Amino acid sequence: MRAVAVPALSDNYIWLLHDEDSGHTAVVDPGDGEAALNGAAARGWTIDQVLITHWHPDHTAGIAAVVAATGAKVWGPEAERAKFAGLDHGLADGDRVQVGSAEAEVWHVPGHTLGHIAYILPGHALVGDTLFAGGCGRLFEGTPEQMHASLQRLRTLPDETIVYPAHEYTLSNYRFLAAEAPGDAAVARRLAEVAALREAGQPTVPTSMAEEKASNLFLRAPDAAEFARLRAAKDSFR
Repeated sequence: MRAVAVPALSDNYIWLLHDEDSGHTAVVDPGDGEAALNGAAARGWTIDQVLITHWHPDHTAGIAAVVAATGAKVWGPEAERAKFAGLDHGLADGDRVQVGSAEAEVWHVPGHTLGHIAYILPGHALVGDTLFAGGCGRLFEGTPEQMHASLQRLRTLPDETIVYPAHEYTLSNYRFLAAEAPGDAAVARRLAEVAALREAGQPTVPTSMAEEKASNLFLRAPDAAEFARLRAAKDSFR
């Protein structure tokens, strides 16, 4: 399975998953249909599946355009069916979805939204806005306890798991983490790496679960209270 990031909107990444053996291509969270279609066409791929992590428009606004152009079917959280149009197959925790020759397990990871799901494939995790490189999503609907539990669940993934967040927030995240933990060597190392990537105009994702376990203070938070403190501090960080 090959994963390609397509930049969209101001700071979103739309992920294209392409199975070389079958020719199958899935798109994850197409907030911009034209960007998703152009990204696939530039590589000679045709999208035949849409995977949605949560209902926010910057993840769902392009569904109609992709479906109109390709006839692709749409999978996403059943709990959020009423919040966006075009869902063909509703999913809940523990469901499984065929993605080319691989099978994805659905994990319910609430916090950013109440119905947010992640797609866990062998060695890969499509996490939407639950986990970012060096950060996590804002709590628009859920509680600190829910998000902390969701992050701790993701933390159980093997270190070698490649993690695909949906936004380019990494430099801002590590600037915050460096202010929170100025003596943390892992955070300082990662901030320098990320700053160099952005200076060169390069994306900072995907990331790895090993990297997030080492340097993401949100993932390292020992309890919901410390997580809540960090999240509130990040919300007001400038």
